[in-house]
Amino acid sequence: MNELMRRMLFLPEQASQYARDVDHLHYFVITTTMIAAFGVAITALGFFVRYRRRSESQTTPVVNPKPIHEVLFIGVPLSFFLLWFAIGFPQFVRLQTPPKDSMDVYVQAKKWMWKFSYAGGPNGIDVLHVPAGRPVRLLMTSRDVIHSFFVPALRLKQDVLPGRYSQTWFNADKPGRYELFCAEYCGMGHSAMLGEIVVMPPAEFDAWLADARRSGSPAQDAAMTEEDRTDPRQSLPEQGRRLAAEYGCLKCHSVDGTRHIGPTWLDLYKKTERLEGGKEVVADEGYLTESMMDPRAKIVAGYQAVMPTYQGKIPAPEIAAIVEFIKSLRTDAVRVEPSKGPVYEPIRK
Repeated sequence: MNELMRRMLFLPEQASQYARDVDHLHYFVITTTMIAAFGVAITALGFFVRYRRRSESQTTPVVNPKPIHEVLFIGVPLSFFLLWFAIGFPQFVRLQTPPKDSMDVYVQAKKWMWKFSYAGGPNGIDVLHVPAGRPVRLLMTSRDVIHSFFVPALRLKQDVLPGRYSQTWFNADKPGRYELFCAEYCGMGHSAMLGEIVVMPPAEFDAWLADARRSGSPAQDAAMTEEDRTDPRQSLPEQGRRLAAEYGCLKCHSVDGTRHIGPTWLDLYKKTERLEGGKEVVADEGYLTESMMDPRAKIVAGYQAVMPTYQGKIPAPEIAAIVEFIKSLRTDAVRVEPSKGPVYEPIRK
């Protein structure tokens, strides 16, 4: 029955459980609305025949509906809308809550291509390899304009915005090759901004990933431009360490827990920081990226607003590498206290 409905509605194949859940809700909404529309049409036709005007002198009777009729006319449609919401909202929440064991992949959109970076390497252009049956979290940003990451077979669509990270995740349970589109008009080459999701059996993916990390990919290297200084043969944390030194980040942030001008990067990822004014924020990918682009937006309590902005100075793939380097600075100790202020006051000119 489900397969028949999918074909009748010309929907693409289903490559994940989320796709099947979305389609089931879609079938329910379509079936309900079609039955209601058919019922309204039949009722209108019946009224047209039964209550048609039979003479020029015939007047329209006054109809005074009973309260029960008003309750039914309002309550029944409202009940269906609430039911659809009750089914769809948990699906939305689930899509916004990646499992903790998800494999992270950084996605960068630009006119007119998709670039993928695995946390431990390698990088890829327009083709994303993932294992079947494993959750994959996508951390996405754009280098130029708004794009939209759309994979019909996964029923997955997420806007990709310049200057910030958005995220989504999926768990493809059916090996195969699935088309990737940009669903937001982004310029003259929008229709050619195509990609592919290659879902592989887990063992085959592990072998592919190990081989790619050892050898890199000449085809991918050729597709990289000079502005992409991330090396496909080097893991993102390694690239991030080098870039953090090049951009002077380590002059103000320590990586061993010692207090400095800025908060230490050791165990910073996912820690709850207290801000000026008393509010708290979790140091996730979005916060770390925002702190580089607009450091005065959220100032950690006890620190001075002396960090310059890197908006337009650090390309998106390099931001991803630095964020991944910060994420790699972990110890076994669990630190829940907020970062303390600098060990000395910065020199004011």
